[in-house]
Amino acid sequence: MNIIPIRASSLGELFDCAARFEAKHILGMKMPSSGAAQLGTAIHASTAVFDTSVMNGAGITVEEAAGAAVDALHHPEFDVDWEDSSANEAEPIALALHKKYCTEFAPKQVYAAVEVKCESLEITDLGIALTGTTDRVRKTENGYGIADLKSGKTAVSADGTVKTAGHAYQMGVYELLAERASGIAITEPAQIIGLNTGKTDKAQRVGEGMIAGARDVLIGDGETPGVLEIASKILHGGIFPGNPRSMLCGEKYCPRFKTCKFRL
Repeated sequence: MNIIPIRASSLGELFDCAARFEAKHILGMKMPSSGAAQLGTAIHASTAVFDTSVMNGAGITVEEAAGAAVDALHHPEFDVDWEDSSANEAEPIALALHKKYCTEFAPKQVYAAVEVKCESLEITDLGIALTGTTDRVRKTENGYGIADLKSGKTAVSADGTVKTAGHAYQMGVYELLAERASGIAITEPAQIIGLNTGKTDKAQRVGEGMIAGARDVLIGDGETPGVLEIASKILHGGIFPGNPRSMLCGEKYCPRFKTCKFRL
């Protein structure tokens, strides 16, 4: 069986709309990044600089680390479709959330690793190779767990909580990747750190949600297949049905939208 690579961050897309997944990740059909995605990239970049500095004692300040967010917004690696927004409008949101994360949330965290990249974790029985970067490995009183940053306009509710439903299998894959790349046993619940990208101070929130046993859904129980087995069957079967009811079924998100037969 040949080995097919799959990025951890694309698993959700495979199950949401396999036709969109095929277009982007197998056929290589390109489209600009959205402004919201680039804002998330910017916050990831600056917070990673700060957390790495704290971890290794480099002494980079919150303000100095914020420069990475500004660079990501104004000098993106890929084309960005800002639509009715712009890099200038996104910058104050990125800087505000960066500061809140670094001054209010990060001091409560102890990280053992930041931006842990795993080039390939082969599962030969399934014919897939998992790849991706785990945002953080955090240290707790009882061991180590992963932390994943997620940004968006509804990432954090008004009471500061983050919804975790639907994220378990992705967190489970990140746990596997983090263990392989760092050599650290991941035994603690996965932490999702939400960054709410509102335009006002009140709407710019940082919160968390926890997922215990994230890897449980990856492996089947003998009666029903696990997520990775299902993904393998889709990829090796070469059958990629579309989902016209997907919230991301639109020209803004899918490069094959105009020609997709599934939405007719």
